[in-house]
Amino acid sequence: MPGGTLARRRTLLGTLVLVALIALSGLLAYVTRDSRAEPNHAAAASSSPSGPAPTSPSSAPSLKGSPAVLPSPPATRDPITFAKAAAVALWSYDTRAYSQPELVAALHRWLTAEGQYVDVESVERLVPSPVLWGRMADSGQFATATAAEAHFPESFTRALQADPGAITQAYIYAVTVSGKQSISWTGSPEGGAEDRSATLAVQCRPDRPCALAGVLPSVAP
Repeated sequence: MPGGTLARRRTLLGTLVLVALIALSGLLAYVTRDSRAEPNHAAAASSSPSGPAPTSPSSAPSLKGSPAVLPSPPATRDPITFAKAAAVALWSYDTRAYSQPELVAALHRWLTAEGQYVDVESVERLVPSPVLWGRMADSGQFATATAAEAHFPESFTRALQADPGAITQAYIYAVTVSGKQSISWTGSPEGGAEDRSATLAVQCRPDRPCALAGVLPSVAP
């Protein structure tokens, strides 16, 4: 993809989320982000703003044991429910069960098909690189995850209350998800667990299931 096209898409996505996120400073952080972030496997409900009304949050999505099956997006119009499932997918992997390209391809199926709003790179950078994946596979490394809580950031809610129509162009919601990632490998079935959090840009148009637009470079409270 030409650099100019990618930059324009990032700018547009950042602007749409910014309408409800972090004003000009948030847009600047999103558009000027660089590629220095380490490409590892770590990332990234309050009352709803105008738009699709989220259902009551169900129990936190989780993967028990080995996530041997590649992640598939849920057919939901609730941005909170979708964001929790997407976070679990982004924080989970199994080098024993599938290849790095297979995981990347699976995550692409979570993305919105509206090219002007999607930031593919923000998702791909959360997957271990092919070289790192190979090293992890040597030790049979895999990760499972849980998403314990998700909410619309306060700044998102405030901005939509001030301008309820702002969401209706792209229907992109900012959702901050918090949870845990557990990593295990051969010889260490218990592994270790770490807290995870990320702010996702989720597109939920009224006439179709939600899709992932991207992952914000910083977590919005």
